[in-house]
This record gives sequence, structure tokens and C-alpha cells, in this order.
Amino acid sequence: MGETAIVVGATGLVGRALTDQLADADHISSVVTLTRRPALHSSPKVCNKVVNFDSLKDHAPLFKGNILFSCLGTTHKQAGSIEAQRKVDLDYQYEAAQLAAGQGVRHYLLVSSFRADADSDNAYLNMKGELEKRVQTLPFERISIFQPSILKGPRPELRMGEKTLGRILPAICLMPGLRRFRPIQGEQVAAKMVRVSCTPGNSLEWFVLDEIFAM
Repeated sequence: MGETAIVVGATGLVGRALTDQLADADHISSVVTLTRRPALHSSPKVCNKVVNFDSLKDHAPLFKGNILFSCLGTTHKQAGSIEAQRKVDLDYQYEAAQLAAGQGVRHYLLVSSFRADADSDNAYLNMKGELEKRVQTLPFERISIFQPSILKGPRPELRMGEKTLGRILPAICLMPGLRRFRPIQGEQVAAKMVRVSCTPGNSLEWFVLDEIFAM
């Protein structure tokens, strides 16, 4: 019998691709997507549940499964402030991880960011690093953290900074020693996450930059 995968952030760039790929994965029997708004999927393996992220504890039973994929995230512009962004990128994700650990989920996979650091002066890298640090205290059997470069792919909103870097970085990354910093498609990150979820690994592991491209 296959495993139950839970996806938080299933409507984002990586999360959408991840849900599609999990629906086709042989080791997954069911996929539960937790979203703020309805996000229907054509596969009968995918069950969407609309939740209030401000009251996640009320939805604790939905976190019962084998694997949690955490892909939730927003931008400063979308959120309106660093505090509001922190609430989504750190608080919601950490509470989801806590609930999953409490429901017996064994494997936690997180989309973080290259250079995530809890001691960083950069607010975004700081919140990503703090989340990485916090989840390591939870009783998962295995934690897999992915730190990609700039993510490429179709988004519902325009992110000018990422769009500009996405155009510039490929040329810069042709220079010796910089190829590992090249942008990566969201579906490639999703594919790596799916592969990691069905193969043995260390109890705590990071996949950084070009390691996410590796088969």
C-alpha cells in the first residue's frame, strides 16, 4: 500500500508541480493538499482541504499521513509587510510542521532558500533560516531541506526582481565556477523532492543549488 503525502503550499510554483508529480508517483496512494482557497485537481488521488491558516490547530487531523511537503511562501509585496510575510513563511509553516510531527508524519521536506540563515541581517533569509532551525527540534524520522537558487516558472503574480534575475543569471552562470548558481524551474525542484521522498537518506539532509538538479 502506498503512502499518504500532505502538501502545504500546493498553489505555488513548486507546490503545483509537486502535486501533479505526486499524483503520478507509484509510491504515493493519496495526496492531501491544504490550501486557503479551493484548489481542485483532476487526479482522484488528490484530496483538497480548505483550511484557515490562522487556526491550523483546528485542522490537526488533516496532518495525519506519512510525508509532509512544505512549499508555502509569499513575498513582501504580497504580504504588505515583513511581519505579515514572516507569519506565512515562518509561523504558518512551523505550526504545520508541529502538527504533522504530532500526527506521526515521519518525513518532512521543506522548500527553503539558498543562504537561509537564522543569523542573517536579511529579513527573508533570516526567516527561512529560523524555520530550518526550528523544525530540526521536531521528532521527524527524516528532514530534507531544499535550498534552490532563483526559481523559474509560471506564477499567478509578477515578481519583477526574480524575473530580472532570471534573465541575467543564466548568462552570468556561464562564467567558470558560477554554473551551480543558475536558476531552476519549479518543476525541477518538485521532481527532486519526489525522488528524495521515495529513496533512503540521512535523518537530516540539505540539497543546495545544483544538487537539486541531480538525479
